[in-house]
Amino acid sequence: MTEEVKRNVRLTIEYEGTEYAGWQCQDDQPTVQAAMIMSIEKALGERVIVYGASRTDSGVHSRGQTANFRTSSQLAAWKIGHALNSYLPEDIAVVEVSDAPDDFHAQFNAKGKWYRYMVRNEMYRSAVDRAFSHLVRGTIDVTAMQEAAKRLVGKHDFRAFATQVTAKKNTVRTMKRVEWTKEGSMLTLDVEGDGFLYNMVRTFAGTMLKIGGGAWDAARMDAIIESKDRKQAGPVAAPCGLTLMRVYY
Repeated sequence: MTEEVKRNVRLTIEYEGTEYAGWQCQDDQPTVQAAMIMSIEKALGERVIVYGASRTDSGVHSRGQTANFRTSSQLAAWKIGHALNSYLPEDIAVVEVSDAPDDFHAQFNAKGKWYRYMVRNEMYRSAVDRAFSHLVRGTIDVTAMQEAAKRLVGKHDFRAFATQVTAKKNTVRTMKRVEWTKEGSMLTLDVEGDGFLYNMVRTFAGTMLKIGGGAWDAARMDAIIESKDRKQAGPVAAPCGLTLMRVYY
């Protein structure tokens, strides 16, 4: 008897990560991956493994998480999307569904990712933007942060910006875009690269905010990269400001 061939379904998922301990399943805390598995089981009657492109951390959001799973269901792809959304909580939504090639894997086939970090530069906190931006009071030198950002573009060893990294791990990555823009009181950091280390984008943000606050000058970024020493870089910025925007294949 031959094993049943299951179709490979690809999803694009949005979520507000505020109430979740990240993407990856954990024994005692709610996660986005666990919510997806539960919704598929309820909608399709199957217990499956859902593979995600990015293991976003606790409190981090997504507008473009890519995932895939295998199913025996013969429902049309668009019907699968509606079925899953009927069981998902309001802060998680499937926004695109398609049949994928048999060898497609959301994590291993990814060629790059785009992350966005939002900073609200105001004296007072916001009720509306609180979940999606990091509040920074006081003056920020955006020009200095833009200059520092340019120094991160290209192929570098980014070990200084990673946490929980082993000595043998390859920490060389290529950043295609690291760019700050400003609109009113909102500052936006867009980072696109071929791969990211644990807490790397949030450490980029934390380091550049120290530069923008006047603690360091932009040229220090070169020395931080060269040091390969986590202690030389800035703090890990708050998770609420970070959103996975898109995964490239």
